Amino acid sequence: MSDFSGHLPGSREYRLLLIGLFFGGVATFAQLYATQAVLPSIAVDVGSGPAGAALTVSASTLGLAAAVIPWSLVADRIGRVPAMAIGVIAATLLGAVTPFAHDLGVLLALRLVEGVALGAVPAVALAYLSEEVSPRFVAAAAGSYIAGTTVGGLSGRVASGLISEFAGWRWGVASVVLLCVVAAAVFLTLVPAARGFVPGRSRAGKGVTVRRRLGLNLRSTVQLALYAQAFLLMGAFVAVYNYLGFHLAEPPFSLAPAVVTLLFLAYLAGTVSSPRAGALAVRYGRLPLLLAGIAMMAVGVGAMLLPSVAAVIAGLLAFTAGFFAAHAVASGWTPVAADAEARAQASSLYYLGYYAGSSLFGWALGLVFASAGWVVFLSAVLGMCVLALLIAAVALRSAPAGAR
Repeated sequence: MSDFSGHLPGSREYRLLLIGLFFGGVATFAQLYATQAVLPSIAVDVGSGPAGAALTVSASTLGLAAAVIPWSLVADRIGRVPAMAIGVIAATLLGAVTPFAHDLGVLLALRLVEGVALGAVPAVALAYLSEEVSPRFVAAAAGSYIAGTTVGGLSGRVASGLISEFAGWRWGVASVVLLCVVAAAVFLTLVPAARGFVPGRSRAGKGVTVRRRLGLNLRSTVQLALYAQAFLLMGAFVAVYNYLGFHLAEPPFSLAPAVVTLLFLAYLAGTVSSPRAGALAVRYGRLPLLLAGIAMMAVGVGAMLLPSVAAVIAGLLAFTAGFFAAHAVASGWTPVAADAEARAQASSLYYLGYYAGSSLFGWALGLVFASAGWVVFLSAVLGMCVLALLIAAVALRSAPAGAR
């Protein structure tokens, strides 16, 4: 196992790994955001405002945020692939129960536990990639995995949104579960067994405690800056997608729910930009691509301020492409820049920040939207993007040359 230096592009194992993780991303993120496209319907059904309905998204992302570090510890002991398999299967079973919840409290509880199960894939996938792919190509491979997450997020939103139009939001969410059963089966069938993984108890550094592994990352300026990217950018991204539908349903747009659902097709911009950003990062370095992605997000926010459907669509496309480019670079950078003994925890902390931002800002910015309107809401989103860019520009220049 010590002679294994990682799969190379063009090999059968490399292709199976990318395809398997692609479908793992679909199975995870379709379920995670299945309720986002039907938030207005949920708000009417349960009698809550926009922020109250958005808790169905925040509950699942909060569960995921709480679970990523425990999942990384499980994966260190039993292996990356078994941990991801357990999580995907458990989440799919829980997702099948969710549409039967007729009480908001029960629905939120199920979404929370489902998020805990879903945490296995994002907590482990990037550590698995960093161990199984030749180091030079980890950024490109991470971009392909992120592309799968965009397809999952898109398919979950569009399927639930369109089907809910004629069958109700519960059937919309149920349809996503069927999609995830297929994606999970493909993932479990194709993803290769780990060759670069060494169980925690067998490592030369087995005396390194969990606290020390976490501490190694939390004392790193580079890691903290990457976690800040996850927290701020994901918070901004989820907030825009949570409340855009409410905004477009109001004058001067007054768009029908089915039309609003189709705007989630903007996710395809992320499907294109994430692998492209990963490939360009190999050539030009990670930091320039990260800064470019954040700048594109800011441009998109500016366009969405205009009272024009065409401008909102163009802005949403730029915002989405920029976010997934930045996320592909930052998430792939995290395990590469970490100590070898703490890679799984580095990725887990990144996703802890990522989903903590999603949970917090996905709900809190709804209060801003409801009380102050769309312009103030987007101004807050823009401020988060600018802060993330400044942190990256200052802190990540200190990354070791080999990790940039």
